This record gives sequence, C-alpha cells and structure tokens, in this order.
Amino acid sequence: MTVTLHKGYLPGSIGRVAELHATYYHRRAGFGVYFESKVARELSEFCECYAEERDGLWLALADAGVEGSIAIDGSHAERDGAHLRWFITSEKVRGTGVGTALLTAAVEFCRSRHYDRVYLWTFEGLSAARHLYEKFGFRLVHRQLGSQWGSEVEEQRFELRA
Repeated sequence: MTVTLHKGYLPGSIGRVAELHATYYHRRAGFGVYFESKVARELSEFCECYAEERDGLWLALADAGVEGSIAIDGSHAERDGAHLRWFITSEKVRGTGVGTALLTAAVEFCRSRHYDRVYLWTFEGLSAARHLYEKFGFRLVHRQLGSQWGSEVEEQRFELRA
C-alpha cells in the first residue's frame, strides 16, 4: 500500500476526517454525536476560512481514500500560537509511519511560517499519540478536567516552541 500526503482540502475529506475521529474516539473514550458534530462543524469552518499562507491541512491518501489528517490553524498564531488539530490515522495505516509523516509536515510548516509556538489539546490515556508528540518536542504544559469533547476527561495541553 502506498500512502501519499496531499496538502489542502479534497471533496469528501471533511466527512471522512469526522468519521475517522468519531469511530476511533467512540471506541476509545465513548464519545458520541456531540463529538462527531463538533469535529465536522469546526473542520468545516476551518476549511471555509482556510488561508494558504497561514494554515495547513494535510491528508494521508491510500487506495484513493483519506486514511489520516492533520491541520495547523494559524489564525491566532501571533497571540496564542499555531493550533495543531484533527490529527488522526485510520486502523489501516496506524503504525506504518503515516502519523510521523503528518506531524513532520505540520511542524515543518509551522517553522517555515516562523510560528514561535504550536499547541494542541488532547486528553489523558492516548499514550501512542503522546509518545509521538513528545518525540517531536511537545511538552505537557497544562492539564484540567473538562468536557470540551462531550464527556468529562482529563484534558491536556501540549506546546512546542518552534
């Protein structure tokens, strides 16, 4: 199986990225319709306001389908840092290096744009993702109980000084 990275939106990608998130996080954390609709709504808004010089969206394509994604929202980068979002890979490509390739593309983009800081929100218990973030230099800077994804979890904020 050959996997390629595509930069930018493709027809159907919003729905597929929302599906990947909904399926994975339902199994992993019990998230439901609130989470799936939040991913779809916020990713749609991001795509509608996408600015090539500021934002990045990368899709991992295999067998003519979207099997992973990552995005950088640079809309508030000067004030808050660039926001890494919608990072996921499908079961089909998980463990093959696709996640590393996606994260590499996103971090290199942030450095090319001279973003001082990159941050992401995740939650406790996603050890494979945490390992990958830390491999790239992200550090846990804050944790709190919260329900921004529809269920109470220990939310974690990671930051990278780019």
